[in-house]
Parts: sequence; structure tokens; C-alpha cells
Amino acid sequence: MSLARSLPVVVSILIILMVAYLRDRSRTLAVIFGTMPINLPLTLWITFGGVPEGTLAITNFVRSLIVGLIATFLWLLVVWLVVRAGWGLPAAIASGYAVWGVLIAILIFSGLLTVNR
Repeated sequence: MSLARSLPVVVSILIILMVAYLRDRSRTLAVIFGTMPINLPLTLWITFGGVPEGTLAITNFVRSLIVGLIATFLWLLVVWLVVRAGWGLPAAIASGYAVWGVLIAILIFSGLLTVNR
């Protein structure tokens, strides 16, 4: 496995370890590391790092990432609302993923979440 392929995995593991370490020391720093836009550049790097692609392909991919983030923000809102309503964390996460999945399906079937090659 080359460095270009293994580095994204190593960085992801390091961020997870950093959040685990910080959770009891500084919840603010844990939030900052937890919300870092690390998956987006890693996704771009993994998808386009070793393949010469045109600007249009990358632009379309980034547009779809933006659309996908709408569903992610909705997931976060649902988790917050469900926890605030007194449900446990597993139920809140499951509820968030249920709503996220429905919205992703709607976005795919509506053609808003597609990447043209």
C-alpha cells in the first residue's frame, strides 16, 4: 500500500484518537476536532489524488458533497432534537440516520445528488 493510499487512513485514525483523548480534558477542543472538515479533503484526495481529472469532474464532485452536507446537517439537527426530548443516545443516532437515509434517497432520486463523469 502506497503512502498516498495509507495516509488518509492514518490521519483519520489520529483524529479519532485525538477526540477520544480530549473528551475528558477539553470538550471544546473535542468539538473542534470532531467537526473538522477532514472527511471532505480525504474524500477528494482518495477520489482524485492519483487520477488526472478535469476541473469539471472535481467541480461536480464538490457540488455533490455540498448537497450531501445538507443531509448531514439534518442528521445533526434530528440527533439534537431527540436527545433534547429525553431519548437516549442510541435512539437519537438511529433516528438521525433514519432521517438522513430518507433525505439521501430523495436527493438521489431527484437527481440532486449525482456526479456526472
